Amino acid sequence: MTNKQTKQGWNVDNSYASLPNALFSTIKLNPVQSPKLLIINDSLSEFLGLDSEALQRNEGVDILAGNQVPEGSVPIAQAYAGHQFGNFTMLGDGRAVLLGEQITPQGKRFDIQLKGSGRTPYSRGGDGRAAFGPMLREYIMSEAMHALGIATTRSLAVVTTGESVFRETELPGAILTRVASSHIRVGTFQYVSARGDIDDLRAFANYTINRHFPDLEAEENRYLALLNGVIKRQAKLISKWQLVGFIHGVMNTDNMTISGETIDYGPCAFMDKYDPKTVFSSIDREGRYSYGNQPYIGGWNLARFAESLLPLLHEEKEKALNLAQEAISGYSKQYQQDWLSGMRAKLGLFNVEDQDEELIESLLSLMQKAQADFTNTFHALTLNQIEGTGLSCQREFNDWFDRWQARLGRQQESDSDSKQLMQKSNPVVIPRNHKVEEALAAAVDNNNLSLMERLLQVLSNPYDYAKKNDEYMKPAEPTDRPYQTFCGT
Repeated sequence: MTNKQTKQGWNVDNSYASLPNALFSTIKLNPVQSPKLLIINDSLSEFLGLDSEALQRNEGVDILAGNQVPEGSVPIAQAYAGHQFGNFTMLGDGRAVLLGEQITPQGKRFDIQLKGSGRTPYSRGGDGRAAFGPMLREYIMSEAMHALGIATTRSLAVVTTGESVFRETELPGAILTRVASSHIRVGTFQYVSARGDIDDLRAFANYTINRHFPDLEAEENRYLALLNGVIKRQAKLISKWQLVGFIHGVMNTDNMTISGETIDYGPCAFMDKYDPKTVFSSIDREGRYSYGNQPYIGGWNLARFAESLLPLLHEEKEKALNLAQEAISGYSKQYQQDWLSGMRAKLGLFNVEDQDEELIESLLSLMQKAQADFTNTFHALTLNQIEGTGLSCQREFNDWFDRWQARLGRQQESDSDSKQLMQKSNPVVIPRNHKVEEALAAAVDNNNLSLMERLLQVLSNPYDYAKKNDEYMKPAEPTDRPYQTFCGT
């Protein structure tokens, strides 16, 4: 049952709070001194049924800062677990508060979470707060992913707190309002499973099915269907990451959602030069979460999800294990199908030929050898302007180009059709790492949001070939210091 709509448009339900108590903790607010709104997402506000102007007034800002809650809200922190770099840990929302679920005018349900809002029972000694820069970074990256057509959590607003947080240095504090289909993670199921209460596990699985996979309610084995549904969504999500050169950076099981949305934008970044071994995260010294390893890690995480569901898959352990193994074995095939389909589109191919994968892999190999820019290479192929890509002077590439042209000639669709498909599949701009850092530095050091606002405007139309955004298409100048990203968002 939802509460009545407020003057700001809040229409909050608390279905997650109806689950077994072990899954969350109700919490008291952690008010901040002098909240100030930095940025608000007007289009997302409208979609959610919220009044953007009202949210910018004092009462609205107080809600976005965690000083007040919307009418009907029951603030909670969710419990979950996770394999972090392969090591299992019991976790939880250490610095996030779930205000509840906003019911949109279309009847859709979205979590409203405050990130950086203070300590919870799961903080493990942390202060529960977040710094200004990382919250703006998540805003930029999540909105860029949304514009690229990749399932993601989104950012409604960022407010400063008027307080400092202490990391390596003293930093201004901020709170991000994050919007998600839900914050149910692979790690949430691991948490419930680790507690060993099968009734709680069944109740939670039923809730998840009802919320994210209602069409599976009538399945003979709904829990096996749930597993297969999550496998399908994760395969699609990770294939889309690969198709735009996105590197998540910290694919722990607590950062993988059941809904198939990208979540947590800490050490993430977009690849410039194509290299499957690319890693940006400062703590990923072994390359566990490198670009080329992301599809494998997706399968590894899904295997952990399958393990958590075993008691529900079948009452006989061996049969449950066989069902889980069979489902997980289908992940690689599903991912490969999704990735190949996407790569065909990036090359303007409508139909399927057996040698397509070899054609694609040959191009990627040539790109790696030439240290070619991933995004700009496909942009150049789209416009048939390959000069300056670092590939055009290679005889091997010229041979590949002839093979590609012959492949295009064997399909019924016209050259114009192929070009349109490529334009829809190959972004002109991505959040270039140096442009993101430039915008964040201006905001944090000089309180100047103009660079960030311009960057967001450009990133909102990543496939717009009619616009001239040369400045945002250029990779960073060569440097002896590799780009690094850090956890802590």
